[in-house]
Amino acid sequence: MAGVNSSFQKDDRGDTFLKQALGILMQDAVMSGTDRNQKVCEWMEPEELRKMLDLSLRSNGESQEVLLGYCRDIIRFSVKTGHPRFFNQLFSGLDQHALTGRILTETLNTSQYTYEVAPVFVLMEEEVLRTLRHFIGWRTGDGIFCPGGSLSNMYAMNVARFHHFPYCKEKGQGALPRLALFTSEESHYSVKKGAAFLGIGTDNVILVRTDDRGKMIPEDLEDKIEKTKSEGAVPFLLSATCGTTVLGAFDPIQDLADVCERHGLWLHVDAAWGGSALLSRKHRHLLNGIERANSVTWNPHKMLGVGLQCSAFLLQDTTGLLERCHAANATYLFQTDKFYNLKYDTGDKSIQCGRRVDCLKLWLMWKALGSEGLERRVDGALEHTRYLVDEMKKRKGFIVIVEPEFVNLCFWYVPPSLRGQQASPDFWERLGKVAPILKEKMMKKGSMMLGYQPHKNHVNFFRQIVVNPETTTEDLDFFLDEIERLGENL
Repeated sequence: MAGVNSSFQKDDRGDTFLKQALGILMQDAVMSGTDRNQKVCEWMEPEELRKMLDLSLRSNGESQEVLLGYCRDIIRFSVKTGHPRFFNQLFSGLDQHALTGRILTETLNTSQYTYEVAPVFVLMEEEVLRTLRHFIGWRTGDGIFCPGGSLSNMYAMNVARFHHFPYCKEKGQGALPRLALFTSEESHYSVKKGAAFLGIGTDNVILVRTDDRGKMIPEDLEDKIEKTKSEGAVPFLLSATCGTTVLGAFDPIQDLADVCERHGLWLHVDAAWGGSALLSRKHRHLLNGIERANSVTWNPHKMLGVGLQCSAFLLQDTTGLLERCHAANATYLFQTDKFYNLKYDTGDKSIQCGRRVDCLKLWLMWKALGSEGLERRVDGALEHTRYLVDEMKKRKGFIVIVEPEFVNLCFWYVPPSLRGQQASPDFWERLGKVAPILKEKMMKKGSMMLGYQPHKNHVNFFRQIVVNPETTTEDLDFFLDEIERLGENL
């Protein structure tokens, strides 16, 4: 028997590799990856990068040293989203407490569906969701963490449809009248994707007009609801937005809630981006009326810097609607004769079976910083945005498109070669080429990253997002100077 057992002795090489890999992770990804003196990215063309990396998978395993080399290369050629000069997405920064939570989650490798395999995390998720609901203004309710804001918005559609037509779960969409949902023309593309995925159809997503700041116009919503009814469809859902992707606009929730109450619509608020403003006493007014919503999407992995992914779908409902909508009652997982309270087996609320633990990183970061520390993060981001606006107005060539009410700062940069030529018939066409060229220059240099896009009748412009808590006013000054340097001879 001793001989048999000895053949199953643990191979210590894996432990050694892990320790060394964690050292590389700490030095190259955490320390160097957040060092403003290092590059944001090491740009390479796809075919060039393919030659640089050995991505082929082989029959035989490779040595520990070779594997550690792969780890270094992966970090080297990846974008450093924790870098103080990464302004490209609606997320940035690297919080060490949240990162520790992510490492713990991956190490423990459990699924968030039953108390028996995730006892700590079931209780933790319940507490984190309760706290998020508290900041919305709900004393009770329900919720679940989802794999991203798009899925959270799809949950809202599915639950709202089930709320209006409970028999759709068994009978399907074919047993229902033609349904219509409403959202603004500035809303996230996940609304249309969700309608397609759930069989509602993108033609039944009615886009409501917005004002010049990107906010939904309640009067147009009312008109479109009446028109949709006259065409024989059944309006069932409004998806409002608090923090639109491009302009950072906040829909007028109070007025929209009045419309929804008059017409019996489920009110969902996509606050994936703007929800974290609820933590700020100074800025939570942006979401006035959100407590009247039936459901809310909130992504702490964005402004709070929790790390991907951390998206909460929250409901005011206390009747078990979420579970009734999705439950399949698999008896091999959700047995009814367990020895503990079955209310802690929360997995049937989800459309998934296996589900990542997304609450730990947020919980650990919140424990470290407290609500007041998170509030300072939100306030600091908006202060940095205000600083940038004021500085842009002092410099030639920067044109702020709309005064930001959040942290989305949209602007054109007019290089010296184009200044004073607004009357030229090809001015806007030429200006639209500036942002892509400057984006290419900064990425190949590795100095920073910044997003751009066209929007309605506007040619390409930059969208500056500052949410990294390590970003300073010196970094913002560098940002403005770098734009000027890169555009000087354009």
